[in-house]
Amino acid sequence: MDLVIYNTLSRVKEVFTPLDPARVRMYVCGPTVYDYAHIGNARPVVVFDLLYRLLRHVYGADHVTYARNITDVDDKINARAEAEGRTIREVTETTAAQYHADMAALGAMLPTIEPRATEHIDDMKAMIERLVERGYAYVAEGHVLFEVSKMADYGRLSGRSVDDMLAGARVEVAPYKRDAMDFVLWKPSKPGEPSWPSPCGIEEAGRPGWHIECSAMAGRHLGEVFDIHGGGIDLTFPHHENEIAQSCCAHGTEQMARYWMHNGFLQVEGEKMSKSLGNFITVHELLESDKVGGRTWPGAVVRLTLMSAHYRQPLDFTQKGLEEAEKLIERWAKLIAPIELPADVAPPEEVIEALCDDINTPRAIAALHGFARAARSGDADAAAKLAAAASFLGLGPESWRGATAASEDAAKADPEMAARVERLIADRIAARAAKDWAESDRIRDLLVAEGIVLMDGKNPQTGEMETKWELKK
Repeated sequence: MDLVIYNTLSRVKEVFTPLDPARVRMYVCGPTVYDYAHIGNARPVVVFDLLYRLLRHVYGADHVTYARNITDVDDKINARAEAEGRTIREVTETTAAQYHADMAALGAMLPTIEPRATEHIDDMKAMIERLVERGYAYVAEGHVLFEVSKMADYGRLSGRSVDDMLAGARVEVAPYKRDAMDFVLWKPSKPGEPSWPSPCGIEEAGRPGWHIECSAMAGRHLGEVFDIHGGGIDLTFPHHENEIAQSCCAHGTEQMARYWMHNGFLQVEGEKMSKSLGNFITVHELLESDKVGGRTWPGAVVRLTLMSAHYRQPLDFTQKGLEEAEKLIERWAKLIAPIELPADVAPPEEVIEALCDDINTPRAIAALHGFARAARSGDADAAAKLAAAASFLGLGPESWRGATAASEDAAKADPEMAARVERLIADRIAARAAKDWAESDRIRDLLVAEGIVLMDGKNPQTGEMETKWELKK
């Protein structure tokens, strides 16, 4: 069957045809590591994790490369480090570890490649110099800026004219710009900020602009033109529009990525999520605190809630939605518990067909409902399909068995380390029971810093919280 996806660039659903079926390439914009990821950040992680799983199934795990970057140079990072009296490196390393732990708890696989912006400065500088040499960028007062008027089809992705974009955008008004829409590729660093020797003969040290980072990292790891670029709908303009401009003009190509995919916005209880409204929720809070509903929520429940609406549609994230997802997970877990699946079990065709229809998760969940109904009537084949489907979607206890096996392997390799991890996990569970969230966070961060991935959930037989772990390789 064909994989069909909606291409933001063409505004229609298209059959996905990779440039090279032996090397399918996808890039997704990742986190800026200065604080815990909120549930809006988690939605694209789940969406593109599902696509990654599907691509691996269709083309083979060894033939799919998924790159998701980490932005570790940014004004927000600098501000957080200064406010907390910590080094920038301490902030980024701690936050990246927290991000990995939270996304692992949601059942998300690690990408194939996770490039960091600070490790690709030379790539950015080379791209910037190429843009200047080709007449698409210029140097002004220690800055390098992309000249938007030089790209004829700028605005094609967002479907807006330059005038419309200018009216709806927050653009920096600066005397050194030739036009208000021109955007920064490189800028001078302020005292105390990270800095590197500047490109284009600029004497003072500086740092890259936001947009050039993804262009350089994607080009380095996936090539000048690759298959899929994904992210949230909020990134369409200006970030993705500017990525296209930089990459195409630097490489002399007509495309950066052939298919552009964007997930819709997320609201909380019918309102835009914001700290001022008090409805700003991080994944960490859902997993670790009583902020929502006076309790913690298993990662699989959060994942299923994020899958409940089609990825291109707005999602209203509610406590009721979490409760409904938890009931489903618990019912499915009871049906799945006796099932022992082989490691290479194929997912049911009904689920693959649903995902091949532009990652239609509501349709996939409907298929699981059908398997569950048949399984409750004693259909053993349906129960096995339910287990295979839940595992493939990152929802089932098979992931727990995998984590258990990984921890058992680690225990055999280093029994003393494993015993220490188990003691700390027990202390953390006790701290959570006592609602000592600070101690719970301290223990979790300690383990995460040592490369331990924690996966919290509820035992389907006892209903009690349990934590599985594995040593990240």
